[in-house]
Amino acid sequence: MGPLIAGIAAVGYVLLVIPALLVGAVLMAAQSSAAATAAAVECSSAQLLGYGSGGVTQQIGDETFTGEQLANAQTIVTIAVGRALPKRAAVLALATAMVEAGLVNVDHGDSDSLGLFQQRPSQGWGTPAQVLDPVHATNTFYDHLVALPGWQTMPPGVAEQAVQRSLYPDRYAPREPAGAALTTRYWQGPDNPAPPPPGTGPVDVDVTHGGCPDRGGGNLDPGGLDPKKLPEDFTLPADPLVRPAVIYALAQLGKPYVWGAAGPDSFDCSGLMQAAWAAAHVAISRTTYSQVHDGIAIGSLSQVEPGDLLFIPGSDGTPAAPGHVGMYAGNGYVVDAYDTDHGVILTTLDSWKPKVVAIRRVVVGGNGQQPGEDSRL
Repeated sequence: MGPLIAGIAAVGYVLLVIPALLVGAVLMAAQSSAAATAAAVECSSAQLLGYGSGGVTQQIGDETFTGEQLANAQTIVTIAVGRALPKRAAVLALATAMVEAGLVNVDHGDSDSLGLFQQRPSQGWGTPAQVLDPVHATNTFYDHLVALPGWQTMPPGVAEQAVQRSLYPDRYAPREPAGAALTTRYWQGPDNPAPPPPGTGPVDVDVTHGGCPDRGGGNLDPGGLDPKKLPEDFTLPADPLVRPAVIYALAQLGKPYVWGAAGPDSFDCSGLMQAAWAAAHVAISRTTYSQVHDGIAIGSLSQVEPGDLLFIPGSDGTPAAPGHVGMYAGNGYVVDAYDTDHGVILTTLDSWKPKVVAIRRVVVGGNGQQPGEDSRL
């Protein structure tokens, strides 16, 4: 019986132990393959996330930034590029956002300060929702920055402090090197020249068709029009780049004028222009003093086209720094948020002609050139 038992034992070993070993080997191989696959996926994801809107934590320059910080940095830089501002503007904005909120869009702060730049709704920086919107907050910072004469040549930290009015003015300058590194990382295209400072005269308008002989006394005449109703013979512009902006502006006829408002229920003059072009997926700056540098200059009212921004001194500006803006809607009419007594109205181009001191074309039709376009809107 001894050999028989030994044979049975050997067969049992073959039937039980060896398959178990094979299964174990297969499982180990599968686990190893899965781990390798997971590692490859993780590596691939990390490589992909390193681009786009921030991605994984990365070292840029001498500092390490989280994906959230990098996404906000890219937003700040992209808006500067879209507004044709110099790289210096992005550096200053990034340094400010790093000091104020660690480059994070926080929903709290000192007093009622909120967002990337710790802007205060109570101080006229916008509604809480607006200052918590990184795009709106960044544009507002740039609006205040470019209104400072000589901002681009100020010593480190000075321009940021002039905008922010911080209790700790010395904190901005040390953050500019990190801001410069982030700007280099996300900047697209060549650097831009600094826009002309306020007060230098944005463009000379051909006085044959315009100018400012009365120094902007206002008193725009609707010329027998119902200023809050579109004429029956009005035709919208055919240009698909311009048409949405004109449609939006005209749709606001009759709405009230509120200083500082940019819709949807009320507007000031530059707020209406910004909202109208946003409806056409084109970003322009917020204030009259900065919009007069947006797009390209048009030197004569004989060349005016629908969608062009027309600037007059108004009640609080000058020919060199106009204080009021309207949009040429076509067919000889201009739409603008006039004042608190009239709201958004329609007037004739003829009533504007003696007062216009600057014309800006936000988009150029035909070749599709769109200065300042922001595809995220």
